[in-house]
Amino acid sequence: MPEVYQAERTISALFKEQKQIDDVIRRLLDRGVPRDHISVMGRNFQSETRISGFLTKKDVILGGLRTGAIFGSLFGSFLSLLTGVGVLFVPFVGPLVAAGPIGALLLGAASGAIAGSAGAGLVSVLTAWGMPEDKAAIYQTRLQAGEFLLMAEVPSDRVGEFQLLLESAGGEEIHTVEKTLSRPCPGPCNSPEDLSPEVRSHLSQEAQSTFIERYNNVLSETSDEFTAEQAAWETIHQRYDEDENGVWSKAKVNV
Repeated sequence: MPEVYQAERTISALFKEQKQIDDVIRRLLDRGVPRDHISVMGRNFQSETRISGFLTKKDVILGGLRTGAIFGSLFGSFLSLLTGVGVLFVPFVGPLVAAGPIGALLLGAASGAIAGSAGAGLVSVLTAWGMPEDKAAIYQTRLQAGEFLLMAEVPSDRVGEFQLLLESAGGEEIHTVEKTLSRPCPGPCNSPEDLSPEVRSHLSQEAQSTFIERYNNVLSETSDEFTAEQAAWETIHQRYDEDENGVWSKAKVNV
């Protein structure tokens, strides 16, 4: 029986060039890091296809994923292997291409799960997740300037190994957080208690049930947590409005 991969820490680094990202993804995969434990963000991925349809802060992510959707080989053979590649609008940074579980974290933040409906910059999202504010500010500034951020969820006893790997690949501002990126549920959601606190606290009981039903249906069809969460939040936005506390609780009246 194959050994289960134990992701216990998240190590992150900045890279100046896209070709470095492709190289480090290949090396992480070769070292046994599963593709759904690798995340990448960047503004300036080169593509022959024009990406259009970036949205306002109010729309934030959902429409961006529909119009920018899945890019596959547009970004090279290794980035295309990662899960949930989409265009996300991040306040104070602008439109980003995001892949992997960091996309789900940003999706939750922009949908109210961390920072409320006004939207949060990357600094707010990363500090809420546990990163020091000064490091998060550096990441946001350098992403704005066109660099790339890579994160890898790794076993705690291999942090040193992967830090050296990122350094040798040209990584800068390397940092380790002693937890992994949050997912909405640990696999299928069996009850509201399975929802992450960031998601649950911003949904009424009725909205929680709606979220879980849609999430589980899409997860069973796609086996992709990012796609399932995106679909679940889209359903919440279609059926509910936020109250003054940032909780999706007001059922919309069908016209």
